[in-house]
Amino acid sequence: MGLAYQETGSGEPLLLIHGMGSASSAWKLITPILAKNFKVISIDLPGHGGSSYIPSQPMDPHSLAVVIHNQMQERGYEKVHLVGNSLGGWIALDFASTFPNNVLSVTAIAPAGLWLKHSGKRGIASFSRAISALTYPYAKYLLRLKIMRRIGFAAVSPQWSKFSLETCLDATIAYGSSIGYYPAWDGMLGRRFDLPISQSIPITVLFGDSDYTLPKKSSQERSLVPAHTRWIELKRSGHAPMWDSVDEVCAEILRTTKG
Repeated sequence: MGLAYQETGSGEPLLLIHGMGSASSAWKLITPILAKNFKVISIDLPGHGGSSYIPSQPMDPHSLAVVIHNQMQERGYEKVHLVGNSLGGWIALDFASTFPNNVLSVTAIAPAGLWLKHSGKRGIASFSRAISALTYPYAKYLLRLKIMRRIGFAAVSPQWSKFSLETCLDATIAYGSSIGYYPAWDGMLGRRFDLPISQSIPITVLFGDSDYTLPKKSSQERSLVPAHTRWIELKRSGHAPMWDSVDEVCAEILRTTKG
């Protein structure tokens, strides 16, 4: 399966993997900064953004890691730095465990999969996705209203009121139009990340102190990541720290890539 992707900058390849119901547009705020030091490659997962979805495509994190790995190899990227958010963070960790010879470093931003209790069903976000699928075509009008931005983003970030209309619009369109959303969710059910990763691969996990999507008590189990992992908590950040803490996230990515 070919995945839609964008490239910018020059240097060592750095691959950005977005989360469930998102798209490569989620990285717009940090890409220009990272492109000063890296060849930045941002992809769209199957059924997200510009990537098509084939029902026979397995959507569990491991299978997605394999798809991404194969595409990077086909594109001539033998070794890459990995950066992922939410489901993308889980995929990045699995990628590093499965293909250690092709990974230079991992920065997992609010990664999913770090829970002790496996969830066997979809959560309340399933309802919000259904509403978004009906309303996203009108997002450019609705999101001009502060109350609508609050409804859409207050649970995602403590700094939602500072988000630009473009950031909110990109996220809403990606969420509402992602036909791979439910398959990706079902691919996570009953699973978690608990695989070993070579000590030769630098790993950093970043969580916002206000992440209500993956709360600290239930979804940030440190024992599930390798012992050599750096674990950072970002102040006044939610589930998408690359929107809340642009400079801090870029600094931590750069630090991780340097080992």
